[in-house]
Amino acid sequence: MIRLLKLEYLKNLNYRPFKIFAGIYFVILIALLFIGLVDFDILGLKINLKEQGMYNFPGVWNFTTYIVGLLKIFLGCIIVFSICQEFSNRMFKQNLIDGLSREEFIFSKILTILVFTGFSTLFVFVIAFILGKSYSVTQESDLVFKEIYFIFNYFLKLFTFFSFLMFLSVLFRKSIFVFLGFFMIWFAEGILSGIEKFSVIKNFDTKDRSTIALNHTYLTDFLPLESMSKLIPNPLVRTNMAKMFGMQFKFEYPWESVLACFIWSLIFIMGSYLILKKKDW
Repeated sequence: MIRLLKLEYLKNLNYRPFKIFAGIYFVILIALLFIGLVDFDILGLKINLKEQGMYNFPGVWNFTTYIVGLLKIFLGCIIVFSICQEFSNRMFKQNLIDGLSREEFIFSKILTILVFTGFSTLFVFVIAFILGKSYSVTQESDLVFKEIYFIFNYFLKLFTFFSFLMFLSVLFRKSIFVFLGFFMIWFAEGILSGIEKFSVIKNFDTKDRSTIALNHTYLTDFLPLESMSKLIPNPLVRTNMAKMFGMQFKFEYPWESVLACFIWSLIFIMGSYLILKKKDW
């Protein structure tokens, strides 16, 4: 394992896109995490997310993981480019000649994904905890870690997403096709989800449709990208302004989505290995 980690480290360290996207990721990450300290002027109305409760415990775990989760594509680009370059530069074939097995290749990529995911998760945990301790209006011990499960959900979301990109990278071998494939799947899931929701709620009265749409479990919720998105809900409904309009934050832990992400991760990893084993590069 140490040998594979060193091999991946040497590959990525000398790979310029790795440095670029890693730098962009952490710069934007820090900026977004501290965005709550800035006043926004929207239609003459000053809005400060800190005053809206963004850094209050326990909601800070939800806010932080949701916002940072929007940036996962930057780390995803590193995964895609690093894998695709191995095929375009014939590094994969050379590694096989030098004695690296297909199992070790996949395992090395999984280790890289785990390192990226673990480091990002630890970074988010530390920053969220510091921000909560610094700016939360409540510091009760029973509230500080009440929703710490969002940190685990963030880790699982990233790992599943990166495994998905690894599978697409092994399947298509060219970064442009990987991103095209990703957006096609994202678009297809959106269409299928819209069709299913429309077919379900059209049989109910108009006054009940919004409630049904929010609380009903759909088959499309278990698709890859949908199951990932269900792990961390949009936290804007938790702001003080949303509460003034009568909105309530209701969240039941998405055990089904957690299980779906575990299954999809296994499918993507096994699928990547089977593709490598079947094809001769």
